[in-house]
Amino acid sequence: MMINEVIVTTQNTAGIVHLAPMGIHIYGDEIHILPFKPSTTLTNLLETKQAVLNYCDDVRVFAGCLTGRRNWKCNGLVLENTLAYSDIELVRVDEDDTRPTLICKIVKTVNCKLFMGFNRAQHSVLEAAILVSRLHMLSIEKIDSEIAYLKIGLDKTAGEREREAWHWLMEAVEMFKLEHSK
Repeated sequence: MMINEVIVTTQNTAGIVHLAPMGIHIYGDEIHILPFKPSTTLTNLLETKQAVLNYCDDVRVFAGCLTGRRNWKCNGLVLENTLAYSDIELVRVDEDDTRPTLICKIVKTVNCKLFMGFNRAQHSVLEAAILVSRLHMLSIEKIDSEIAYLKIGLDKTAGEREREAWHWLMEAVEMFKLEHSK
């Protein structure tokens, strides 16, 4: 199994688009998406049976989704700055009380832009985004320890986009700490 971090875009039956950073599980020709209950992605996929996987190297999109900065433009369900995307279709659902598995198949994949590779700062931001998505599940000590390690790669290789995304995520961590120190 391989897990790829992507931006999943879905829409509800009213046509409202939702973006969510997710680690999708790849099993051969199948894509498994495991959203937590409740989630907009889960609801939308169950309603429409369709989504788009956006393969994006701008880590601000991942950080922005988690910190409320959701001003990313889409053409339909395709992110404006995506490198490539796959239209997917829901095939079946393996139910679970916490995280059902949505088994999907790729209908088509389109390459939009050349991928120039990731730097360590992008990895640091993606891992920090995952930590932020799980603030309520991890200890503050674990979060602080992981962030300290991730900051090493960030400090060595970050560009402006990575620094901006990191700042957003660190603001979210600090807000969480303030709210839970009372």
